[in-house]
Amino acid sequence: MYRLIYKSRSTTPLNWALVQDITMSSEPSNDAAGISGVLLASKTHFLQVIEGKFEDVNALFRRIVRDDRHSEISIISFSVIDARLFHGWGMRGIGTFNLNKEIESKLVEKYGAEEGGIRFPLEEWKTLSLINDIKLTGDLPSWKT
Repeated sequence: MYRLIYKSRSTTPLNWALVQDITMSSEPSNDAAGISGVLLASKTHFLQVIEGKFEDVNALFRRIVRDDRHSEISIISFSVIDARLFHGWGMRGIGTFNLNKEIESKLVEKYGAEEGGIRFPLEEWKTLSLINDIKLTGDLPSWKT
């Protein structure tokens, strides 16, 4: 089992409707391929965690790299894992632009600011910490209807 984390710049301003469209359209194929993960989005950047078999994670990442919604794609980590952190999440979407302002302010204080939002870290442990902090807030938008 492997985990890949990358950060990219969005070629257009991001909003919840776009994040939801991406995750809802990718979840069925991710589930079928045994992929789990989360797509975190600010107004300007994506941060994605992908978990699954080596071949499946690589195949998905090759498709992502060709997606014209991304630019400046940087791999943060690619590692062997013992267990999934996002089991049951074919691809969960989280928009940091939808967070409660008090929570957002605390996350900016902890992780820094980037282009008017929360800075997405470039270290694996910090990216996972950020995602966990957001999960713990309980301020997540519903991603399935």
